[in-house]
Amino acid sequence: MGAPLSTWPWENLGIYKYVLYGPFVAKVVYEWFYNEEHSYYNLSWCLHLLILSGLRSLIHVLWGSYSHMLFLTRNRRILQQGVDFKQIDKEWDWDNFLILQTLVASMACYMFPFLQHLPIWNIKGLFVTLILHVGVSEPLFYWVHKKFHGDYLFTHYHSLHHSSPVPESFTAGHATLLEHLVLTVVIGIPILGASVMGYGSASLLYVYVLIFDFLRCLGHGNVEIVPHQLFEKFQFLRYVIYTPTYHSLHHSDKDTNFCLFMPLFDALGGTLNKNSWQAHKIFSSGSGNGDRVPHFVFLAHIVDVSSCMHVQFVLRSFASLPYTTRLFLVFGWPVAFLVLLAMWVWSKTFLVSFYNLRGRLHQTWVVPRCGFQYFLPFATDGINKQIELAILRADKIGVKVISLAALNKNESLNGGGKLFVDKHPNLRVRVVHGNTLTAAVILNEIPQDVKEVFLTGATSKLGRAIALYLCQKKVKVLMLTLSTDRFQRIQKEAPLEYQSYLVQVTKYQAAQNCKTWIVGKWITPREQYWAPRGTHFHQFVVPPILSFRRDCTYGDLAAMRLPEDVEGLGCCEYTMDRGVVHACHAGGVVHSLEGWSHHEVGAIDVNRIDLVWEAALKHGLRPVSTFTQ
Repeated sequence: MGAPLSTWPWENLGIYKYVLYGPFVAKVVYEWFYNEEHSYYNLSWCLHLLILSGLRSLIHVLWGSYSHMLFLTRNRRILQQGVDFKQIDKEWDWDNFLILQTLVASMACYMFPFLQHLPIWNIKGLFVTLILHVGVSEPLFYWVHKKFHGDYLFTHYHSLHHSSPVPESFTAGHATLLEHLVLTVVIGIPILGASVMGYGSASLLYVYVLIFDFLRCLGHGNVEIVPHQLFEKFQFLRYVIYTPTYHSLHHSDKDTNFCLFMPLFDALGGTLNKNSWQAHKIFSSGSGNGDRVPHFVFLAHIVDVSSCMHVQFVLRSFASLPYTTRLFLVFGWPVAFLVLLAMWVWSKTFLVSFYNLRGRLHQTWVVPRCGFQYFLPFATDGINKQIELAILRADKIGVKVISLAALNKNESLNGGGKLFVDKHPNLRVRVVHGNTLTAAVILNEIPQDVKEVFLTGATSKLGRAIALYLCQKKVKVLMLTLSTDRFQRIQKEAPLEYQSYLVQVTKYQAAQNCKTWIVGKWITPREQYWAPRGTHFHQFVVPPILSFRRDCTYGDLAAMRLPEDVEGLGCCEYTMDRGVVHACHAGGVVHSLEGWSHHEVGAIDVNRIDLVWEAALKHGLRPVSTFTQ
C-alpha cells in the first residue's frame, strides 16, 4: 500500500468516475422542473458548480491545445522534448482534482448555507479576495510547497507531479489526493473568507477560480508568452506574477521557485532562482531553442474532415490513440470543415508534430489539403505548389531528407515526386517517396508458400514493382488491367525466363480461386465477392478498402514500428498503433539513418527492395501484423 492519501478513491473507476457528478445533475434537473422560483438570475448552486467544473476543464484543454500548436509556439517552447505516450498515460486522469473540489464545494454549501444564496455581483469582494490571496493563500502555498520537497513528502507524494518530463497544463492537475486537498484549502480561503465577511458573490467564485486555473496552466504551459519587455519597463511586476519560464526552472531545479503565482515570496524566502529573469528573456524572445533544424521531415496531408481533428493541438489524449470515429467528432465537424475551407484559401504547409531519434529531430509537416481535393482537376496545380514550397523550404533550412505521404506523391499529381527533382536539380534535401519500403513491407507479408496472387492497381509504381519482384520468385501474378500496352511494357522489364509468370486479366472473376489479393486500386464490396473464402487482402490503396467480407482477412496500409529508442513520440499516425508509422514515413527514416545521398522518386528500383528492407531491420524498425478479421 502507498502512503495515506496518495491515491484517488475513484482511480479504478475509469471513465465511470464522472458518475460522481450524477447527484449534481439530478438536483439541477429536479429543481428546474419542480422549483417555481428558478430563473437565469437564481441558478442552482449545483448548476454553478457543474458549469464551473466544465469551464475549468476547458481552460486546461485550451492551454494544452495552444502548447501543441507548434506552428505558433515552436520558437518559444521552453523544454524542447516532446510529450511521449508514457507521460500522456500518466496524466490521463489529470481532472481528478475537479471532481474533488466540486465535492468539497458542495460540502461547504451545506455547512455554510449562505453560500447557496450568494448575489450575482459584489465589487468589494474582489478587493477582499485579493487581500486574502496575497496575505494568506500565497504564503501558505509557498510554505506547504517547500515542505512537500522534503524527503518523505516528496518521495511519497510530490514526486508524482515532478515525474512528468515536460510540464503542460494537464501536469498542473497531475498530483496526489493529499496535494489537491491542500490546494483546495489554498483556493478556498479567499472565497470563503470574503463570503463570511459578507462580500461573496457568484461572479467572485467564477472570476477567482478561473483566474487561479488560468495562472496554474500558464506556469505549466511550457510556452513563454509573457514579453520580457514588460518586466524591463515595470520591474516590480517580476515579483507580482510568475511566468512559464519561472515555474519551469522549479521543475528542473527543485530547490528554487516554490511560489504559487508571486515570485515575491521566493525573494523573501531566499529561494528565487538567480537565472529566472535571464532565462525568461531568452525564451520570450524566441532565441532559446537554438534554431534546431530537423534532419528528416515527413510531408503528410489531411485525410478527411473527421480525421483532421486527430492531432495533439485539438485533443492530446485522442491523438495518442489510433484514429477511430467517435461521437464527439460530430460536434467538432462543422468547425473543422470551416477551418479546412479557410486553410484552402490562406494556409500553407505547417508543422504538426515531432519526435527525436538517435539525436536527430524528425518532424511531420502537413499540406493543408484534404484527401478529396487531390482528385479535383482544378486543385492539382495548387497542391503541387504547396508541396514544392515545402520542399524548397526544407532545402533552405538544411533538412537532409523529406518523405512524401500517400497522395502527395501520386503518380498523376507529380510522378512520385519526380516533377520537383527535375525542376530543381540542385536540391540538397533528398526527396523520397518511400514506395520501395512500402513494397518491401507488402512483399514480406506474403507467405513464402504462396504461388499465385491477384494484383489490382497493377500498372502503378507499386503494382509494377510488386509484380516484377514476385515473378522473379516464381509467383504467378494475375495483373488486373485493361491496358495491354502498359502490361506488356512491365512484362518486358522482367527477365525473359520469368515473363510467363506475369498474366494479364481484365475481370475480377479471374481471381475467384486465388486467396491472395494485393489491392492497389479501390474495390467495391461487390468486387470483393469474387474472392474465395479465406482470402487475405493486402493493400496499398488510399483510402483503405472496406472490410466487408467476414470470411476473409484485411491488411491495413503498409506500416513499420519505429525503433524502441524513439523519444518524445506522443501521437498516432492516423489509424496506426502507437509507435507505428506508414511505410512511406518509415522509408524516409531509413533513408535518413543510412545517409543515402540519392533521391527516391519516380519508378521503384526493384533491385533495391531487399536492400531497403534489410536496412530498415538493421536500424531497429520492425514490421507489424496488419491483418484484421
